[in-house]
Amino acid sequence: MGYFKAVAEAGSISAAATLLHVSPTALSAAITELERILGSQLLIRRKAHGVSLTPTGTFVYNRAAELLDLADEMQLSAASGGASLKGPLVIGCYFSLAPRILPALLEGFGAIHPDVDIVFAESSQDEVQRRLMSGELDIAIVYDVDLGAGLLSAELYDTYGQVLLPAAHRLADREAVTLAELEDDPLVLLDSTPSSQYTLSLFRDASVDPTIRYRVADYELARSLVGRNMGYSIIVQVPAARVSVEGRTFLVKPITPAVRPVSVKIVWPRGVRLSDRAKAMIDFAVSVYKPDDLGGGITTVGDSRST
Repeated sequence: MGYFKAVAEAGSISAAATLLHVSPTALSAAITELERILGSQLLIRRKAHGVSLTPTGTFVYNRAAELLDLADEMQLSAASGGASLKGPLVIGCYFSLAPRILPALLEGFGAIHPDVDIVFAESSQDEVQRRLMSGELDIAIVYDVDLGAGLLSAELYDTYGQVLLPAAHRLADREAVTLAELEDDPLVLLDSTPSSQYTLSLFRDASVDPTIRYRVADYELARSLVGRNMGYSIIVQVPAARVSVEGRTFLVKPITPAVRPVSVKIVWPRGVRLSDRAKAMIDFAVSVYKPDDLGGGITTVGDSRST
């Protein structure tokens, strides 16, 4: 069954044979024997064009992957007598959240479970979701904005949009600012999904048409432009230091009237059996960011009911 799984994932018998260090002939014979035992064709073999799964092959692959992953999990657990967690854990994270979230989780979880090999991947939220649903990631940390259906989630915390102003801005002495007051000022928009969607939704809610001057994909670039008095920006991850990488100061002001929050969540595909390592990380993350409410609530994306 492992041979069949390898061929399905590699897309060709020759590629799988190279990965498994066996001959293509032996691998092809093993797949043929599996098809004979099951009484069904699993693969469509096209010379020089790899293989594709039949409907039965897809069903068998999904079950085989689940069972083989369970066997790996049992082997790792048995090696330690169930006393500690071992093995890989792959975490995806929206890149602007990574500096705020990952260091604390990596340090804290690593101290408790030193034998877990944590690998993390920073990317856009769309890419993080794609890799999560394709099985490349175990869990992911994202904003609760424009998430695809079929995800389970645990809430970590809520955050709010705030205004990043140059130190010499005319509103620098104000405790809070309105979006209407900034309508004609140049906006440095963090143009990355879902940050841009959330920012623009705040302007729509306030019936304000912002004057977008720059669209940037990097938080540090946005802060540097603001530091040079080239515009203002809207941020949801407030930096501890109010200074750009160039050493120029900026100000952070709350928005009035108060804007709606956006949730930061840890998510995983519904129907996927989580490893003990992934479950432990979810519990740890919730305990770090919701110490007074360890449940945090597991919900289905697109569904307000708790599960």
